[in-house]
Amino acid sequence: MPAGRQALLEKLSFVVPVYNSENTVGLVADRIAAMVEALQTPYDYEVILINDGSSDGSYAVCRETAKKNAHVTALDFSRNFGQANAIMAGFRKVKGDYVVCLDDDLQTPPEEVPLLLDKLIDGGFDLVYGHYAHKKHSFFRNFGSRVNAFMQTTMLDKPKSIATSSFFIARRFVVDEVARYDKPFPYIPGLCLQVTRNVGNVVVRHDPRTVGRSGYTFRKLMRLWLNGFTNFSVKPLRWATVLGTLFAFAALILMAVVFIRSLVGPSSVAGWSSTIISVLFLGGVQLLSIGLLGEYIGRIYLSINKTPQYVVKDSVNGTEDGQDGEGTGGAR
Repeated sequence: MPAGRQALLEKLSFVVPVYNSENTVGLVADRIAAMVEALQTPYDYEVILINDGSSDGSYAVCRETAKKNAHVTALDFSRNFGQANAIMAGFRKVKGDYVVCLDDDLQTPPEEVPLLLDKLIDGGFDLVYGHYAHKKHSFFRNFGSRVNAFMQTTMLDKPKSIATSSFFIARRFVVDEVARYDKPFPYIPGLCLQVTRNVGNVVVRHDPRTVGRSGYTFRKLMRLWLNGFTNFSVKPLRWATVLGTLFAFAALILMAVVFIRSLVGPSSVAGWSSTIISVLFLGGVQLLSIGLLGEYIGRIYLSINKTPQYVVKDSVNGTEDGQDGEGTGGAR
C-alpha cells in the first residue's frame, strides 16, 4: 500500500497476550493480516504480541513474526506477570484509532473482528465485547467466568445485559485512559467500566482449543477476582461492617433472652455446644474480615512501594531489535 494512502487510513491495533502458544501465535498474526486485507473498508493495522513469561518457544515465534512483518511488534516480559498486565503493556504501545484485544490460542477467531468493528461504529459504542453463543472452555473455566460475571455485576455495578470477555474492541480514548492506571494489579473490565458505560455486545464464534490447555489455574482465577473487588470497590468492607452489625444486634437480643430467663427461673442455661459453635463461627467471620482488610492494606503498600506492572526485557518492532529493560507501573 502506498505510504501516502496508508497515512490517510484509520488504524486498527491488535493486542495479543501470549503465553505458551508457540504453535498458534504465528497463525494468529497471519490470520489478522488476512482479515484486515479482506475488509471492505481499507485500514492500516498493527499487531502487538506480548510474551508473558512463556516456558516454551513462544517468544522466538513472536520475534520471527515481527521480523517478517513490519506491522508486528513483539515484547518479551522478564517473567510471568499475568494476562491483564500484558494487555496494559500492549495498550501503551498501540497507535491505532480502534484497539482489539484477542487471545493467542485461536479460540477467539480474528475473522470475527469485523462484527466487533461494525457494532462499535454503527452502534456508536465506545467499547464492544464479544459474547460467545457457545463457550468452548472447560467446565472449570466456565465456572470461573460465571463467578467473575457475578462479581462484576455486584461489585462494579456492571449492567446485567452486558457480558464481558477477553475478546473486545475499544476506541482509542478508552485505551489511553485505561493505560494511565499505574498500580500493580490491573483489572481490565473494571478499568474500562470506570471510563465508559457506553458498552455493547455482539455474538461471536468461540472455537474449541486445538493445542495445549488454558493457562488459567484456580490460583490465577482467585487473583483475578481479588484484583476486581479490591481495586475497584469497597463493598466487601461494607458487607463486613453490615455483617458485624447484624451479629452484634443478634448477640444483644440473645443476651436479653438469657437475662429474662434467668429472672423467670434461675437455673444454669443449657447450650454449651451451641455457645462454642457460635464463638467459633464469629471468630471465623472476624478473621475473614481482618484478612479482607489486610488485602486492601497490602495492595496499598505494594502500590506505594512502586511494584511494577511488568518488565520488558526485549522487543522487536518490524525489522528492528531492541533491549528495552523497561519496568513500568504507569504510562510513559
